[in-house]
Amino acid sequence: MPTNLAYLLGVTLIIHVIDTLAYAVRLNSVKSGRFALSVTLFNLFYLISLLAHTLQSPLIGSLIDSSLSLSLDPLPQLRQIIVAATVGTLLGIALTPTFLQYFSRAVLKLERVGSVPSIVVEALKIRNLRGLLLHLTIPNKNMVSCLSFWKVPKELLALNALVTGIYTIGGMAAYYAATLVTADHRLTAAASAGIFNTLANIVFMLFIDPKSSIITDQALRGNRSYADVKALVIILMSAKLLGTLLGQLLLLPLARAIAAFYG
Repeated sequence: MPTNLAYLLGVTLIIHVIDTLAYAVRLNSVKSGRFALSVTLFNLFYLISLLAHTLQSPLIGSLIDSSLSLSLDPLPQLRQIIVAATVGTLLGIALTPTFLQYFSRAVLKLERVGSVPSIVVEALKIRNLRGLLLHLTIPNKNMVSCLSFWKVPKELLALNALVTGIYTIGGMAAYYAATLVTADHRLTAAASAGIFNTLANIVFMLFIDPKSSIITDQALRGNRSYADVKALVIILMSAKLLGTLLGQLLLLPLARAIAAFYG
């Protein structure tokens, strides 16, 4: 496996693990009643995801450049990247119970010490890393049984799947479109990568996040149960997983649409 592709798969995996765990923060904020502290601590993970996003784009560009110079079709490698997104989402889902255990403890410690760096130093100590491995909690059906999924708006499933699909492959589709147009339009096609991620974020902020936040706030006020938020998180995670699979279907049609627009 080329080094650049290996790095790209790793970066994509990290991005989607963290993006998936972000949904779980809602559960801790409702259970602990410490919404602001939960968000503050998770911002540390968001910075890691942001760094990974910053690295992902030039790595994809490098992959496309190498493919063009060797007259190879990069599509199979791009599909491997989408598989990494799916695996990252699955890994995030699998790690959620364990993440919540340790995240809730970290939030309580943050409330006592008021210092994120000290929590990071403590978490990286060998004994705590060993404890993490020894107390891994695997999701099971008992964790999701008897949840009122019908209380969560079903359109969130379809919308989040679509948004995740576009978010997963938007940049890759634009870069792949650069291989389908003439040399005069390659930079223009590749530069459209940010458009699709922006559109996906706009749809998320306008239609998905408000409804999710309403359910979370109602639970914080005691007007809804913790189980409703749990059902919400499971639906959002499931939709994200479906979205990465949808990305496999959307990649080529979107790339061809971009190429047709600029060609």
